[in-house]
Amino acid sequence: MATRLGLGLPQMKQYDLGRDVPDVARTAERIGYDSLWVFERVLFPDPPTQGLYGIEGLPWPESYRGVAEPLVSLTLAAAATERARLGTSVLIAPLHVPFQLAKTLATLDAATGGRVVAGLGTGWSHDEYAAASVRPFAERGQALDETIAVCRAVWGPDPVVYDGKVTRIASAAVGPKPARPIPILLAAGSPKARRRLVDVADGWMPVGLGVGQLTEQWGQLQELAAERGRTRPIETVLRTNARYSAKPYEGEHRHPFQGSVDQIVEDLAAHAELGFDEIFLDLQSSVRDAEELKDVAAEVYTAARAAGI
Repeated sequence: MATRLGLGLPQMKQYDLGRDVPDVARTAERIGYDSLWVFERVLFPDPPTQGLYGIEGLPWPESYRGVAEPLVSLTLAAAATERARLGTSVLIAPLHVPFQLAKTLATLDAATGGRVVAGLGTGWSHDEYAAASVRPFAERGQALDETIAVCRAVWGPDPVVYDGKVTRIASAAVGPKPARPIPILLAAGSPKARRRLVDVADGWMPVGLGVGQLTEQWGQLQELAAERGRTRPIETVLRTNARYSAKPYEGEHRHPFQGSVDQIVEDLAAHAELGFDEIFLDLQSSVRDAEELKDVAAEVYTAARAAGI
């Protein structure tokens, strides 16, 4: 069975959101992509108080100066498509009021006939937490736990009852309900996060940083699932932050998914051998505009399917 392939939607400042998001979504679905994805970046500190990903001295990319709100972007894509799954990779859960997030995701899933995939994470930017978080950065894990629990409650049968630190629902009817149980996927990079994934989530959403690292992480996750008695399968969706170039990358230390279409497809093939259910490419930061994004996405898809991916 072929690996499902997805595409990241254009949310960065070089795009015309009202025109390009539905256009790219519609085109990607017509090409054959199985899913469409958005990510979350709520602000651009200027000057930065932290490096990118919290790494000292690593600059934030200029393309982050104005990333469109993910669920608005996903709604634009939903209205322009009919079958593609609609995913978040990832929503930073503590930046959202849990109940409102649960209701918004349920509404979008109901409206699209069951196409939403909720990829959630805790984030890393202190500036984003200072501006938008429901709870302090130090409580980000607990905030994610509560968000997941609230989503499960709100998406479940009425009456909905929940009593948490932020959210208290005495007894209420909450609708609309999702068309089906919305899958919750987590990145889960740390041991504690992996336990959370195994215990309460539906799937794993790592970033494609190399076959060796992913093989090790997947093995650790499967071992933990066996230890904790999980019997249901773990859905796997790999996010790849691709850096496209018209000419092949000839440097000595090429990063995964960096270079020409052929090089990107070569990396897709290597990662697909690990058995991921789905791999999606986020190409938007390395192309000029939506037209180039559509053209490269079409080339990659055609070449990947020709290679048996």
